[in-house]
Amino acid sequence: QVQLVESGGGLVQPGGSLRLSCVASGSIFGISAMGWYRQAPGKQRELVAAAPSGDKTRYADSVKGRFTISRDNAKYTVYLQMNSLKPEDTAVYYCNVQRWGVDYWGRGTSVTVSS
Repeated sequence: QVQLVESGGGLVQPGGSLRLSCVASGSIFGISAMGWYRQAPGKQRELVAAAPSGDKTRYADSVKGRFTISRDNAKYTVYLQMNSLKPEDTAVYYCNVQRWGVDYWGRGTSVTVSS
């Protein structure tokens, strides 16, 4: 099993920045893709950014140019730098990793963008 712990969420004003972190532990050998999803109230969970192992990063159109995903493979950690935040970015953000074709999820960290 893989355990994922997210951190870095909170309340921020529009135009502000936050950096989310997600640390993987447990059976971490074989982790390939790492990424972030989000789920806003009343909406389905959606992909925000993905960092496949050895492949190009991908972003949702709504966050391109504002969010940056990065990963530290030595620390089994994935980050999401979020700049120029908008109220519509308000959601619970979930870390996701894939290991041998199985998806693992964190419990989520809440991001609220409001003045």
